[in-house]
Amino acid sequence: MTDEKKLTPQSEDYAAWYNEVVMRAELADYAPVRGCMVVRPYGTALWENVQQALDRRFKETGHQNALFPLLIPMSFLQKEAKHVEGFAPELAVVTHGGGKELEEPLVVRPTSETVIGHMYAKWIRSYRDLPILINQWGNVVRWEMRTRLFLRTLEFYWQEGHTAHATFEEAQEETLRMLNIYADFAINDAAIPVVTGRKSKTERFAGADASYSIEAMMGNKWALQAGTSHNLGQNFARAFNIQYLDQNNELQYCWTTSWGLSTRMIGGIIMVHGDDQGLKLPPKLAPYQVVIVPIWRKEGQKTAVLEATERVRAALSGRFRVMVDARKEFTPGWKFNEWELRGVPLRIEIGPRDVEQESVILARRDVPGKAGKNSAPMAGLADAVGDLLEVIQADLLAAATAFRDANIHETKDYEELGKIAADGWAKAYWCGDDACEAKIKKDTKATNRNIPLNQENAGPGSCVVCGKPAQEWAYWARAY
Repeated sequence: MTDEKKLTPQSEDYAAWYNEVVMRAELADYAPVRGCMVVRPYGTALWENVQQALDRRFKETGHQNALFPLLIPMSFLQKEAKHVEGFAPELAVVTHGGGKELEEPLVVRPTSETVIGHMYAKWIRSYRDLPILINQWGNVVRWEMRTRLFLRTLEFYWQEGHTAHATFEEAQEETLRMLNIYADFAINDAAIPVVTGRKSKTERFAGADASYSIEAMMGNKWALQAGTSHNLGQNFARAFNIQYLDQNNELQYCWTTSWGLSTRMIGGIIMVHGDDQGLKLPPKLAPYQVVIVPIWRKEGQKTAVLEATERVRAALSGRFRVMVDARKEFTPGWKFNEWELRGVPLRIEIGPRDVEQESVILARRDVPGKAGKNSAPMAGLADAVGDLLEVIQADLLAAATAFRDANIHETKDYEELGKIAADGWAKAYWCGDDACEAKIKKDTKATNRNIPLNQENAGPGSCVVCGKPAQEWAYWARAY
């Protein structure tokens, strides 16, 4: 149950606003172990809706779910040099078990490429065994120093896909297919406009030949890497001896990919759509799409109002996720604030006058005050609610897209890039040199978010840092 204290305004302290929303909307709480979180039922319901939306897409493209162990032999990570180097500072290592020191330390998985590579080497023998398309839902541990609920925690929940293919072309096609699935989910379910693009060499996943991401703009104009997809080339196949006999009976190394999206997406949903009243959840993912609040002042009105409420609930519950808040100990105004904080897309109010008129009041979360309220007849209400939820979903995406586009600015001037990146995203040509990328990060705290796949007919340009020829532009922004 939330308290009555107002949230810290976003404009006053965005970080404080974010933490207060997560806590008071009962999405998550701090665990006893530093940097870990407990995802509460409301947050878990939101994550389950994310899971279902993604899982459906994965299975439609031929992927199957499997489960792999949490503990990985240290020697597995050491087989792929770039991989172990990239993850070494973040590893949690188990050295004792059953009261004895282990012969070999075990790593609490930071990601599963190594153990899955080991298993693929056992399972793959022939080209007939390919492709292998597997996804895992689970948790991982990365020893982060600076943590924030959902956005960056020591332990977090995610899905990680791992596939093996006969050719580079098939692996690359898979890498981009999954990137586009993430983008489709973000845009059409989370109502978050994202940019798909290739990560720079310094931002690449440890052990990958190429990494791709979807990047989203948050309400404070920072960027969030909301999902990643990696073409691992033959790096893990060679490290773990994942080979197959081709149609000419010759032994070949597989080409592998991995891709993941985590509970960080919940943080993105909060920051893209939320306002000073709290969450604004997209209808497709909201734990409750509709909350019904019955209202009566006199005891004699109660029975009729509750009977009408039950009729409305029954008419909607087979089609929508519905909550009835008939608690006696709280006023209607308190309940309105409660469910606005929790971001329920649509509130239905039913009072004595509504019962007499066989109607209800529909109040949109995304449109404040009287402008978001309309009366609707009880007859045919399910269709009206369905239509309105579709409008809310589309309007949330439109608002987020307009905000993002208004805060992206193209520049050819290095000094201007710094000013833009302090309060938005800069779009600028880059020669691809690591030194130029490092200079931008040092001078502005902005990082290369990605090099968009859609270069919008980009031609030859000049690097914003050094002035050398550049063929591509990138987005530069401060990021979580």
